[in-house]
Amino acid sequence: MPGIKGPSDYSREPPRHPCLKINAKEPFNAEPTRSALISSYVTPVDFFYKRNHGPIPVMDDIERYSISLCGLVENSQELFMKDIWKLPKYTVTATLQCAGNRRTAMSKSRTVRGVGWDIAAIGNAVWGGAKLADVLRLVGIPYLTSITQSGGKHVEFVSIDKCKEEKGGPYKASIPLSQATNPEADVLLAYEMNGELLNRDHGYPLRVVVPGVIGARSVKWLDSINIIAEECQGFFMQKDYKMFPPTVNWDNINWSTRRAQMDFPVQSAICSLEDVSVVKHGKITIKGYAVSGGGRGIERVDVSIDGGKTWVEATRYQRSGIPYIADDSSSDRWAWVFFEAEANIPQSAEIVAKAVDIAANVQPESIDYIWNLRGILNTSWHRVQVRVGQANL
Repeated sequence: MPGIKGPSDYSREPPRHPCLKINAKEPFNAEPTRSALISSYVTPVDFFYKRNHGPIPVMDDIERYSISLCGLVENSQELFMKDIWKLPKYTVTATLQCAGNRRTAMSKSRTVRGVGWDIAAIGNAVWGGAKLADVLRLVGIPYLTSITQSGGKHVEFVSIDKCKEEKGGPYKASIPLSQATNPEADVLLAYEMNGELLNRDHGYPLRVVVPGVIGARSVKWLDSINIIAEECQGFFMQKDYKMFPPTVNWDNINWSTRRAQMDFPVQSAICSLEDVSVVKHGKITIKGYAVSGGGRGIERVDVSIDGGKTWVEATRYQRSGIPYIADDSSSDRWAWVFFEAEANIPQSAEIVAKAVDIAANVQPESIDYIWNLRGILNTSWHRVQVRVGQANL
């Protein structure tokens, strides 16, 4: 593709914040500390988790960069950045979450495969760009279309990124055409993150942002958009990021029996404490995040200091001074909420958090109920252990 340097340039790593916890160096995967994660409702780019499946592309010639729109459409097109910039610009505050968030805790129950994420493979950003629904209108696909005249039902995003799982081919994923052409779904071709141009780690110069859906579908470093009849047949749609029951292992797995995961379930985590913490005598403040997929707001966050025997309801907020109401227009429907509760801690305690979304979906109590061999979607109650003492461990 024009503007992409040769393979030797892939070794040019972007600068990164020293607080990041590196989970894998090649490809680079890292997350912030828990305290850094909740330092701001909008996650600073430096603290936003980095998830990669291959070397990070280098794009130097933005004027020559283009994406192709092709497949089951009447008029294929090649779009340059100047064409994207001419379309109406929207900003969408949306949380992206890796499907493997909290995998490390799941692996303590039984071994799983995948990058060992703590609770910070998640971040909330203000994305700026053109709505995918507007881009698709350029090739004659109207709003709210579920099938094109040529039989297209899915929109496939193909990346510049190359990865071993695709045998050296590009990373790719798809979403239904009905979602892609719905302006209310807020799917973006984003070129900005938090008011600045995307950086290389997060998809410069152009990426897809699919709000409410696992991060694996928000393809970075976009190369082409294909209108196809069937769901994308790429590795990460067909042989990864699927939710299997605990009875399935690597000897009896049949990938075709499960759908590709899209919306992420209701999730919460305590960020003001480590897994094991020593605290001073008296009241402590318990803080964290809660989020649900599909645009479902958070109705409630419950906190317990006795392992789940009794509960108190935490305060929820997105912005100071503006009450958070899950389905109100003043709230960011695609974004996480922060929660906060105070408690007096006895000599030792197990602090637990669980969230409930507006559809009354609630986090499951035990990892054992949702354990799966790929370690995805660990949405079990988040637990931390504390004891009263003089110093932190």
